[in-house]
Amino acid sequence: MTPRAVTEAILARATALGFHRAGVAPVDAPVRYRAYRRWLASGRAGSMSYLSAPHQLAARRDPRALLPGARSVVVVALAYAHRGGDLRDGRPRGEVARYARGEDYHTVLYRKLTALADALAADLGRPIAARPCVDSAPVLERDLAAAAGIGFVAKNTLVIAPGLGSYFVLGELLVDVAAEPTAAAPIASKCGDCTACLDACPTSAFDGPYLLDARRCISYLTIEHRGAIDRPLRAHMGAMAFGCDVCQAVCPFNAAAPDRIEPAAELRPRSPDAGAVDLIALVDGGANQHRKRVAGTALRRARRDQLARNACIALGNLGDPAAVPALARALAGARSPIVRGHAAWALGRLGAVEPLREAADRERDPYVRSEIAAALADAEAPRTGEPMR
Repeated sequence: MTPRAVTEAILARATALGFHRAGVAPVDAPVRYRAYRRWLASGRAGSMSYLSAPHQLAARRDPRALLPGARSVVVVALAYAHRGGDLRDGRPRGEVARYARGEDYHTVLYRKLTALADALAADLGRPIAARPCVDSAPVLERDLAAAAGIGFVAKNTLVIAPGLGSYFVLGELLVDVAAEPTAAAPIASKCGDCTACLDACPTSAFDGPYLLDARRCISYLTIEHRGAIDRPLRAHMGAMAFGCDVCQAVCPFNAAAPDRIEPAAELRPRSPDAGAVDLIALVDGGANQHRKRVAGTALRRARRDQLARNACIALGNLGDPAAVPALARALAGARSPIVRGHAAWALGRLGAVEPLREAADRERDPYVRSEIAAALADAEAPRTGEPMR
């Protein structure tokens, strides 16, 4: 088959597998690799030190480090539901990012990309070498998506596909097959003068267009970061329990995306409350409940104590007195100092002085003691909730 025929076969197979967009990019050095290295050097990656590992850098500089002999990169986009799963039943509930309300997209994409590789091999009539990549693989997938004509990198650093918006996940398939690229050049940004995403960020995580500081990003803080979250940021995180969609929700390209687009069936909300988790259950629940809650979903990326920490912050921000008993139990009995410390913060926000005073007498961990002292002071302080600027 000619390279053009290979690309036509790839696109037809990708459509049959349910991908909403597909394209082919050349295996070239990503145009933003140097900018990526500068971003790492600036410290904006926070605690994600693994991103600077030699094998990570090598693969992001040249995808052939993941598949020697690779000749083309197939890039696909799979849309997820941007509505649904927002049950409200009177209990304090925290928000889960839209992409994480269905089946774990890592599993879904890997399965579909493997099927795409098998289908391409069948079309060619011979075995091929292929490497499926989801976002856990060290590739600069947004560069590849732009190079394949899928969409453009927006000011919030996400990829926007005109007509589809940004509510989709990306996947890549490296193949040792020559295929014709689907774009003559990477798509340039179409954001124009719009700064809605930058202006709406609750924690002011952007240092300018196309420059995200992960250390202030709610998605990073609730998923990737495992330690204590800086106190000044907590009050601006709202009820986010896992991830954040604020910069997408205000994007005009998402408002203009037609509702007739059917999201992937696997990525639709798995239950009526998939996007609005019970925060008290997150704080109070044991290991078995945690395993059941996250099984088969992207929530597996966060550990149990991380989700409990996030729930404490959300409960403190929601201001519901019904949360006080669960937070007091966490402060008294949680194994993780991180959970105890954030429970203390939340109790301070709720003005629950007694559990804090009782904990102050028995707590021995220096970090938790500092949180209790700050929470006791906060219990008498005026409340603020304005966006950080």
